[in-house]
Amino acid sequence: MTDTPVSNVLLVTVDSLRADAIEPYGGEYDTPTLAALADRGTVFENAFAHGNWTPMSFPSILASRPVFADTGRIGVDGEAVTTLAERLRAAGVATGGFNAANGFLTEHWGYDDGFDVFDAFVGGGTDGRAGEFVAAHPTWGAWLQLFTSPFRRAGSLLRGGDDERPFTDASRMLDVERGATDFVEGTDDPFFLWVHYMDAHTPYVPAPRYLRDLSDRRVGKVRMLVAHVRTGLGWSVGDGTLADLRTLYQGAVRQVDDSLDRLLSALDAAGVAEDTAVVVAGDHGEEFMDHGHLAHYPKLYDELVQVPLLVDVPGMPARRVAAHVGLDAIPPTVCDLLGVDPAPEWAGESLLPTIRDGVAPPDDPVVTVTVRGDDVTQQPIPRSLDEGALLVSARDADWIYIRNTETDEEELYDRRADPEQRTDLSADDDPAVVAARTRLRGVTVDHAETLAAVDAEGGEAAVDEDLETRLEALGYR
Repeated sequence: MTDTPVSNVLLVTVDSLRADAIEPYGGEYDTPTLAALADRGTVFENAFAHGNWTPMSFPSILASRPVFADTGRIGVDGEAVTTLAERLRAAGVATGGFNAANGFLTEHWGYDDGFDVFDAFVGGGTDGRAGEFVAAHPTWGAWLQLFTSPFRRAGSLLRGGDDERPFTDASRMLDVERGATDFVEGTDDPFFLWVHYMDAHTPYVPAPRYLRDLSDRRVGKVRMLVAHVRTGLGWSVGDGTLADLRTLYQGAVRQVDDSLDRLLSALDAAGVAEDTAVVVAGDHGEEFMDHGHLAHYPKLYDELVQVPLLVDVPGMPARRVAAHVGLDAIPPTVCDLLGVDPAPEWAGESLLPTIRDGVAPPDDPVVTVTVRGDDVTQQPIPRSLDEGALLVSARDADWIYIRNTETDEEELYDRRADPEQRTDLSADDDPAVVAARTRLRGVTVDHAETLAAVDAEGGEAAVDEDLETRLEALGYR
């Protein structure tokens, strides 16, 4: 290790966190912890995920590699892949990873590689059998929290406490907090700590206190939980139901914000806050009928691809960066912060020069992919490149280009004039439009050809029962 600006890095990833859900990106509701990080750190205003789903996005976040690029499958398992944790541990950095039960971020897909301490919290739980049931049936957890909250609040107040934590740890947020805090308290060496939250992933089940903050205190909670039932039964989503789902989602985001505040307090209590850089990112976004669906089906519009990226490095100036960046920059940036050389095969480049000196980041288009089956709502999520049609998008400062590599259908949008991607310009014959389409199409063709040349490494190992149950609870049947 060489001279470093900090000794430690905390990487916080939040599942399904779209950029406009938090204050630094114009979000409507308060996220005070994230707002404070943004005020003193660097806000990347145009950060983009490299996939629309966790398994499509995370190879870039923890290994700076495009999904499918090394094995033809999701995950980071394979001799050709050097994860961020592996790189740092080899340099003497202590590594801890705590994932709030996202079944796609487990040992099964190689995400424990390089971590001294790792827990994905799949199966079991501190709430015993009741907690296991709620983890497998999250919507039931919402109803349990609603109907028991008056009694729990009364008991808590009688004991002189508060009700800021959930009744039951359905999202495994509290398990993650405890694991991360114990890791910090028990580590003397420079460390890298990764924490992944699931609260903002559907079904949104925030603790009742966050719904009280956002809705009518008497009827709001029941009305919004009915929105769960309506969408679960496949009923039509009207404006009222959509508004309720958004409120549930924002409540879950605020719940994460409070948990992050407690984590930062733990760093302070351990005496390492001033020597710890904090990186926060969404792994992909979330759709609320922006293009006709809910959650995050295989599409590549901004609501699913544009995510927050905040980097707070003690002692460095606050700034906002408008240039486009991809999340594959996270591993080399973390390495740069800790004075460790990046792995030579990593795709991204460090953003530390931008954070420290305002140097413009690389201007290459950001490439994002997904795989779509016969229908946009088909489940389960494709786990290898050959399970559907590959969709590839390329984004630069001015344009968004999306191409279905199987049908050769294409879309082109003007990012500045059409930020919601409503007007497809792919058939426009204006010379500037044609030039943009030709340039970005070439980027997607090159990427698709690179993936097509990958030799898939055999079949996937069987998924165990606990992992399959957790994936099913998240809607991935």
